[in-house]
Amino acid sequence: MIHKPRVKAPDPHLIAKTDEILRVHDLTTVCEESACPNRTECYARGTATFMILGDTCTRACRFCNVKTGRGLPPDPEEPERIAAAVRDLGLRYAVITSVDRDDLSDYGSSHFAAVVRAIREHAPEVKIELLTPDFRGDQTALDTVIAAGPDKLAHNEETVRRLSPQIRPQSDYDRSLEVLRHYAERFEGPVKSSLMAGLGETTEELLETMEDLFAAGVRELTIGQYLQPTPRHTPVAQYHPPEYFATLEKAACDIGFEAVASGVLVRSSYYAERLGNGSSI
Repeated sequence: MIHKPRVKAPDPHLIAKTDEILRVHDLTTVCEESACPNRTECYARGTATFMILGDTCTRACRFCNVKTGRGLPPDPEEPERIAAAVRDLGLRYAVITSVDRDDLSDYGSSHFAAVVRAIREHAPEVKIELLTPDFRGDQTALDTVIAAGPDKLAHNEETVRRLSPQIRPQSDYDRSLEVLRHYAERFEGPVKSSLMAGLGETTEELLETMEDLFAAGVRELTIGQYLQPTPRHTPVAQYHPPEYFATLEKAACDIGFEAVASGVLVRSSYYAERLGNGSSI
């Protein structure tokens, strides 16, 4: 039997209100761009995820629908616009992520830092999570985002070691672990990562990846069902039922993770603010 996830219809009034504020500030959220099934729920809880540094990625991951190419130079006004939108939306928790910008000398790390500073100025009560690329493992870039003083740092491993070269051909499984280890050793706040299920991995491989992440210092974890964004992307190898994700959550807790969100529709920023309080979903 195929267990395809069922998605709740979004609240059109809340979506419209949010979209209008984003339009005024000339911004989009990852929630909107990906038509995330959880976006109304997150907006209602005062959480949103912003993608900075443009809409063009220098990499071509097989699971991601963001276009590939060389992006425009960073917009120096973007940090202020994001901070104003965070304030006007009345957010309590903001997740900042980006495309990969391997074309920039600092991989975009200083732009992340500028966004944190702007939000601190305009909405100092808002908690900030940075979901960063790997910055090619550049320690100066990693230290730049650490020094910006976010409340949480995250970088997604996405899949198991065997599938990583196929799913993330321009990234590297071990480099991602090193990024997470660098964060965990030098950052005082929690470090988070995320995995997808249904790409063709085995349960044993997922458990091994969880062990690797925990050994690297990751203490918060999300696990969700991979959904193929277009026919050009990697097909879904298996749809898992909710019970499977419950089993993975228990396994992650047994390993020692302090906060876990595992479910069919869970995405890397799902219930980010609740995980920030150190509890499972």
